Amino acid sequence: MKVAVIGVGTMGSAIAERLLATGATVAVHDSDPQARAAGEAMGAIAAASGEEAAAFADYVIISLNTAGIVEAAVFGEGGVARAGTPEKILIDMSSIDPARTSELSRRLVESTGMRWVDAPLSGGAPAARAGQLTLMVGGDSADFDAARSVLERLASRITHVGQSGAGQTVKLVNQILCALNFLAVAEAVRFAEANGIDAAAIPDALAGGRADSRILQEFMAKMARRDFTPTGRIDNMLKDLETVQAAASAHRVALPLTSLASDLHRMLVAAGHGPADSAEYMRLFDMGRGNSG
Repeated sequence: MKVAVIGVGTMGSAIAERLLATGATVAVHDSDPQARAAGEAMGAIAAASGEEAAAFADYVIISLNTAGIVEAAVFGEGGVARAGTPEKILIDMSSIDPARTSELSRRLVESTGMRWVDAPLSGGAPAARAGQLTLMVGGDSADFDAARSVLERLASRITHVGQSGAGQTVKLVNQILCALNFLAVAEAVRFAEANGIDAAAIPDALAGGRADSRILQEFMAKMARRDFTPTGRIDNMLKDLETVQAAASAHRVALPLTSLASDLHRMLVAAGHGPADSAEYMRLFDMGRGNSG
């Protein structure tokens, strides 16, 4: 299996690492030469452009931050589309606007015949390395079936949720739930601490109950320790929440809790914590007790 990975930051490098571990031959491209070199050090082939990577591969995975960057990577100079053919499949694992996804997918098919499925992920880099991602996939059913052999190397749960853009919409639902859950866990940690409770012991106490969640189990003890080891980025979550708010506004849907979560994320980004892990939500509560860190 020949796979190209375009964008080898935190997530893209984890995806490439997992594919290599499962026996795939992987080419990587990133605008950052150091990221390309890191991919090559893992055992991947470093490609000078997206076009070169796509020409090598049968499947092209994109993991990038915004719709504009995705568009440039696919249709810009030296982009994936220049090597596009009907036999190839582009799998976009970025989190971007659903309407733009549908537009870009249609454009790629019309100009090259290359097929596009949107497969945004949940689970973060650790889950990618373990092949335990959750994927919500949009696109034509036949294209989804053709992409499954790659997706199954990366994920333990894969759901085809509809046509092009549907995967991105379900990812936005995921982000609403995750953002609110992260903030709820951080708030609960601070409440427990104020009452003399070791918050790190709470996940075990609540396991299996209605309050239990994967975020509770993975992050409450991490937050209690003030362990800010990065597993994701706050500014990426803010980007997704702003996409949610734009779509909600277009459909005149009120999302008051999401609006509050967005504002709290903006506070952290404005304070310079955008690249940091979601555990840094604790800083919001530490500020209130005069310990901003």
